Amino acid sequence: MSSPRVGVLLPTFDATHRSLTPPVLEGARLIEAAGFDGAWVGDHLACPSPLLDAVTCLGAAAAVTQRITLGFSVLLLGLRPPAWTAKCLVTLDALAPGGRLALGVGVGGEFPEEFAAAGVPLARRGRRVDEILEALPDLLCGRPVSYHGSVLELEVHGPHTPERGLSPAISQLPPVYVGGRGEAALARAARHADFWMPMWLSPDSITRRVERLGELAERAGRPTPALATLVLVHADADRARGRRAAEAHLRGQYGMGLDRVEHWTGLGDAAAIAEQLTGYLDAGVREFVLMPLGADPLGQIEALADVADRLRAHGVQPQTATATATP
Repeated sequence: MSSPRVGVLLPTFDATHRSLTPPVLEGARLIEAAGFDGAWVGDHLACPSPLLDAVTCLGAAAAVTQRITLGFSVLLLGLRPPAWTAKCLVTLDALAPGGRLALGVGVGGEFPEEFAAAGVPLARRGRRVDEILEALPDLLCGRPVSYHGSVLELEVHGPHTPERGLSPAISQLPPVYVGGRGEAALARAARHADFWMPMWLSPDSITRRVERLGELAERAGRPTPALATLVLVHADADRARGRRAAEAHLRGQYGMGLDRVEHWTGLGDAAAIAEQLTGYLDAGVREFVLMPLGADPLGQIEALADVADRLRAHGVQPQTATATATP
């Protein structure tokens, strides 16, 4: 078993409604300095919490980091015009060269108001994401696009150069992570993803769904996507205090209580959280995106570095033991 990759969500939401600008730049620098593998951003147009734009925040993170992956967890692809989305992704790739960009996508829908604000029909969001994913490689690679789907119409050609598309083209296609837990998400991941990245699923549930994912991938003529997962966490040796911090965050950002998701939330000190997450390693998860909860995101990033170290140590244990036993 190889060592897992561990990333952290950047603080781009004002979940505790303190009217403070989230510390995006400080968070990006700290994530890299603490040894994490990636800085990720969530994406909404409107939700119960004030929030900054995901694309802009990743661009800012690109300017202050050198090594880490910069990823969306996840970009609500259907809320955005596809050609503009492609331009944003190409720009991020240029600002963070070397294949640092990771494209996580999802359909959303928990906040219908943001779809109304974007002028996108809520009921057709899944099909819209599917069709954008079909057209996106050509858009990113600078090829002309003439796409006529059931919900998406695209004509993208360069001015005076109909044989070309958007310019410049991306240096390399980013790995695609598809979020979601249901059958439609599994089918989308099977057709388009390098990674399936659900949240709010137990290791056992992921294991059961992976079998179905493999069937769908085989039907699509593609390899089964690798496994990643997003996990809510709050590191605090005082578990009761940690629960209160997590509760306040979830109320502020999602308008829901901790009781709805506590089963899948990492709470306690670093050792307890790492122990809880090792079940995902056993289920085949090779990449974690940790979402820190609470009013002190920078302090949480520092505390979660110990969780990442423990997960990596657990991930290489079988391999190390085998190497030691070999004469």
